[in-house]
Amino acid sequence: MGKKAHLAKTPKNIRMAVITVSSSRDEKTDKSGKWIKKRAKREKADIVFYTIVTDDRDLISKTLTDVIAEQAPHVVVLTGGTGISRQDVTIEAVRPFFEKEMTAFSALFARLSFEQIDSAAILSRATAGLVGETAVFCIPGSLTACKLACNELIFPEIMHIAAHIAPLT
Repeated sequence: MGKKAHLAKTPKNIRMAVITVSSSRDEKTDKSGKWIKKRAKREKADIVFYTIVTDDRDLISKTLTDVIAEQAPHVVVLTGGTGISRQDVTIEAVRPFFEKEMTAFSALFARLSFEQIDSAAILSRATAGLVGETAVFCIPGSLTACKLACNELIFPEIMHIAAHIAPLT
């Protein structure tokens, strides 16, 4: 089935959750989380959940599983905690829940990042996968990287992804 056929069965309203992972940001200073919410509204996506959690593996895992169980979003975007420092544990908290990993996301994000920031792109561990009927994206917390991932990869394909993972009727 081609992209047009998939898009024909896309849900009318995309439900999206945004989780900012940071031990230093709050709602006033969370530029990336705020930007994702604003961009999502432009794309006609409904933000069904937003929160900021600290860089704690168990808390990140619990927040992700709770939001999927309670809100059934089509998409969850986690921003922050994808680097290589000791406190960056988003990937370790989320990856065990992936039933399928969207490996091309990581590769494409790395390529786009390389074009912007040169070899420093190797410091990012951005990833994406499916948890049940929810697409989960783990992207860096910097606003520039967040915009890159969302504008170039996530939002252009969000409807197509939702059509692929929508429950069979």
